[in-house]
Amino acid sequence: MRPARALIDLQALRHNYQLAREVSGARALAVIKADAYGHGAVRCAMALESEADGFAVACIEEALELRAAGIRAPVLLLEGFFEADELALIVEHDLWCVVHSLWQLEAIEKAPLSKPITVWLKLDSGMHRVGLHPADYQAAYQRLLACGKVAKIVLMSHFARADELHSTSAIEQVAVFEAARKGLSAQVSLRNSPALLGWPQVPSDWVRPGIMLYGATPFEEANAVAARLQPVMTLESKVISVRELPAGEPVGYGAKFITPRPMRIGVVAMGYADGYPRQAPTGTPVLVAGQRSQLVGRVSMDMLCIDLTDIPHAGLGSTVELWGKNILASDIAAAADTIPYQIFCNLKRVPRLYNEG
Repeated sequence: MRPARALIDLQALRHNYQLAREVSGARALAVIKADAYGHGAVRCAMALESEADGFAVACIEEALELRAAGIRAPVLLLEGFFEADELALIVEHDLWCVVHSLWQLEAIEKAPLSKPITVWLKLDSGMHRVGLHPADYQAAYQRLLACGKVAKIVLMSHFARADELHSTSAIEQVAVFEAARKGLSAQVSLRNSPALLGWPQVPSDWVRPGIMLYGATPFEEANAVAARLQPVMTLESKVISVRELPAGEPVGYGAKFITPRPMRIGVVAMGYADGYPRQAPTGTPVLVAGQRSQLVGRVSMDMLCIDLTDIPHAGLGSTVELWGKNILASDIAAAADTIPYQIFCNLKRVPRLYNEG
């Protein structure tokens, strides 16, 4: 059996959720959209359900998967609904729903709902992706109250640059939000992972931890709270072949790496078809047989090469950590000029093995 696998530490997941609650002092929706960022939404929800205040997913398909697995906690649809006929399912499965567009508001007003729903009313406070214009926000709130089809409204927005700790953008967006919600009596949700970790002054009755749940920092710089996160996923495989090469020999596609000296090269059963980033360059760190080493040459579809020259005890069958508790996913992302969100979400083909802790 091919040795590539992803080990998921559910106790680390619980630790990170508890840290979000501790740091924020708020209620927390665990964001498990995109199959829990590649970690497995159902298993992650099961691991958190006894303590989580609820979950957040992108769309109704993801929510229904949780309900089918027996998850009964609140589930918020972060993109709301895409067609008005989804409202019947939202009612049936007791889902919470973001409203970010006037057409969604109008659909709720017209729908024959059998019971009122919970709405999270989203403001575009400056990201300009989705959300109601500030000029429409107060009226939308009043219309939701007046229609008799909404049991509760939470006011929310989303930051564009909270991961940039020296930017004033988040504070500017808070000011827009505060002006738009003036006089409205409702709970507030503003803080995602970077805002939760780096902007304690931002008001939020509800927080939405996403990437931090999985133990990766959203920041490019050091952050004291982020340093307390525990990596949840360890991606590992084994050395399946060893090559002894003299100086001046090419390694991998395109001959992008030429041995500068006699080298031992290990071939690892891991490649971009598993989700490892193809653009990761020579020098990207790995851990082999408990010792740090590096990638050499281009990543292939099913294999990649690593330097074993100065690790004499490593060889055929040695375990290689591609990212995890020793090689941080954020470091791999930085080397590959991407972000840990994409690193996790790209995982495929590799079986996931869960440790309850």
